[in-house]
Amino acid sequence: MDNLSPEGTPLASGPLTRAVLEIDEYASGLGWDQPARLFALVDTERLRTEEPGLAGQLGLDQQPDGDLGASFTPVEQDEIPADAPLDEFLGTIAWPEAVDGCAVTVERLMLPPSAEAAVPEDLDDDQLARWVAEHPERSEVRMTVAVLRGGERESALRLREKDSPTEVLTGADLVPGLAEALAATFEE
Repeated sequence: MDNLSPEGTPLASGPLTRAVLEIDEYASGLGWDQPARLFALVDTERLRTEEPGLAGQLGLDQQPDGDLGASFTPVEQDEIPADAPLDEFLGTIAWPEAVDGCAVTVERLMLPPSAEAAVPEDLDDDQLARWVAEHPERSEVRMTVAVLRGGERESALRLREKDSPTEVLTGADLVPGLAEALAATFEE
């Protein structure tokens, strides 16, 4: 027996992992070279009960109660400003109590550890970005990172060169810096 759903996406054990993979699949459908996207995560059953109009717009009113179980519904937020560094933008966010978690999907270039040792030390941020972009061992990756108000974290990584739902890597600590920045949006 394989670990794929009928739609071909990996089966996920927990509600946060399912939400992360749902966002990853959504981002995948938009293609590559996309801006970062921010999502609020809301308890699906509470959303159906407290916001039936929004639940209807999201198609949640057409699912039988037994199909939802414990789950989070990602609600895409307004576009992240392209001219603002992501960490600075996240520092301006505060979520209302109805939001149980948040997630972001962002594309970046990565280098293998062997190449990181060769990074010249005297580069400013723009020069470093150019150096990485021109490096022959670079990989493009889409990172989807989610955190819950209570501290739980999950991430999904998809390499552009292996752009398949069966090749998505998941784990709680894959992108710790981004997870920390998202968790800070819940601090008071």
